[in-house]
Amino acid sequence: MPKLTRRTLLVGAMAAPFVAKAETNTAWPSGTIHLIVPYPPGGSTDVIARLVQPGLQQRLGTTVIIENKPGASGSIGADLVAKSPPDGSNWLLTFDNHAANAFVLPKLPFDTEKDFDPVFWVGTAPYVLCTQSQKPYRSLADVLAAAKARPGQINYASVGSGSIGHLAMVLLAKQAGVSLVHVPYRGGGPAMNDLVAGHVELMIGSIAVAMPQIEPGAIRAVVQMGRGRAAALRDVPTVGESGFPGFEADAWWGFFAPAGTLKPIIDRVVTELNGLFREERIARQLSESQQVTFVRGGPEELRKFLREQMQTWGTVVRENAITSD
Repeated sequence: MPKLTRRTLLVGAMAAPFVAKAETNTAWPSGTIHLIVPYPPGGSTDVIARLVQPGLQQRLGTTVIIENKPGASGSIGADLVAKSPPDGSNWLLTFDNHAANAFVLPKLPFDTEKDFDPVFWVGTAPYVLCTQSQKPYRSLADVLAAAKARPGQINYASVGSGSIGHLAMVLLAKQAGVSLVHVPYRGGGPAMNDLVAGHVELMIGSIAVAMPQIEPGAIRAVVQMGRGRAAALRDVPTVGESGFPGFEADAWWGFFAPAGTLKPIIDRVVTELNGLFREERIARQLSESQQVTFVRGGPEELRKFLREQMQTWGTVVRENAITSD
C-alpha cells in the first residue's frame, strides 16, 4: 500500500473539486430533461418546442419531455424553472412577453434577469397592424389621420393588456400624438375572429397570427413593426419607413436555464440547438409557418437583447401606468 504523505493528501484535496466537477459535466444528461413551455399547446412557442424535441432527444441521448405550464402571461411556467435546481434537468422556452412581465405583473415571483441564465435566442418575427379588408385603412398614415379626425374612436384589438403588441401600440400612439382605444382579448384567436367580422377597426398581432387571414384576403396588413420588411410582406412598409425611424416591435423566442447552471451544460445545449435550428426541415418550417427571422444567438447575445427589451417596454409601462389583465 502506498505511503500517505502530507504532500499526497494535500494534492488529493486540491484535485478533488476538479474531479467532482468533471464527473458532473461528463455525467450530464443523466436523466429525463423537461422543456417547459409556459403557454398552451398550439401556440408558436409550443410549435417550436415540438419541432426540436425529437432532434434534441436524439442529440443528447436522453428523454426530453415537453410540459405546457400556461398562465399569468407565461410567468407560472417560468417560475417553475426559476425555482428548479440548476442541474440541467429543466429548461424554459419562452416568448416576448417574458421581457415585460416584470413591469406589468406586480407580484412576479422571480427576478427575470437574476433567476435565469440565458441560453439560446432563436429569432424574431415582426408584429403587424392589420385591418379587415373592407375597412378604409391602407397605410399607417390613414390610421393616424382617422385617429386625429375622430379622437378616441379608432380601436384596436390585442392578445391582452400588457402584451408586447399592446405596449407597441401605446408607444406608437404616443409618438404620433394620437389617442387609440385598446380592446384586449384573451388570445389571438378571439381577437382575429372579431377583426375578420369587422367588430374592431384594427388588430396588432404577430405575423404568424396574421398571415393565415392575410393570404386569403380576409384582412389586410397596414404596417409591420420589424426593423426590415418580412419576406411574406414585401409590399407592406415598416413603421420606421412610415415616419417613425428606429421604431421596432418584434415577437421573439428564447431558451433559458435556472440561474447557476454549469457553463459546460449550457454550452452543450447551445451547440445542439444551434445545429437543430440550422437543419433545413426545421428552418424551412419555422420561416414559412411562423415567419421567423433566425438569430441563433448564444447566451450573451440573448442576455443583451433581453436587457434592451426590458428597458424599452419597462419605460412604456411606467410612463403609461399599464397593468396586465
